[in-house]
Amino acid sequence: MALIRPEQAETPLVGDPSAPVRGSLATTACMETLQVGYLHAVAAAAGCSLSQPFPDNGIDWHVSHGSPAHTVDDEVTVKVQLKCTYQLPPRPGGDTFPFTLDNDHLVKLARTPVAVPKILVVMIAPRTREDWLRAGHDALALRHCCYWTDLAGHPVTGRRRTTVRIPTHRIFDDRALCEIMTRVGAGGRP
Repeated sequence: MALIRPEQAETPLVGDPSAPVRGSLATTACMETLQVGYLHAVAAAAGCSLSQPFPDNGIDWHVSHGSPAHTVDDEVTVKVQLKCTYQLPPRPGGDTFPFTLDNDHLVKLARTPVAVPKILVVMIAPRTREDWLRAGHDALALRHCCYWTDLAGHPVTGRRRTTVRIPTHRIFDDRALCEIMTRVGAGGRP
């Protein structure tokens, strides 16, 4: 059996010659990694644990939060589905922005009642990888932002895909995650 050596990454012929040579992974694969990094940072700051179901069966992550203040259990869990897009501008205008899901996926996220609540987290990222993050001595800035929504009970309206509206006031950060877990810990919805 002959092994084929991968081609060496080439320096781009166009653009800044001092720019780093980035790997050849597809942009969509890199976007998945970027949104997981965002989720990990938020969960760490919120004091939550993460687990990844294997196989995932349509849900990317389980986020758990332990607190003696919870009334339904000492630890509650929320299932999280991550999505990422560069097709929307940062700080989308208005109260909501549109995001399209395959109907099979929406049905899974919209099911009600459920034992473990689910949320959809949508990241809006810059189009180019060079703009995804900035690092300095005081901060690592991940761009642009994640927003969350609870789709429980949302109807399927399209033939194959349905556009849902994501509220722009629901920025997914550590405070939002703690508030979600507090509501779930009291027996409510996210």
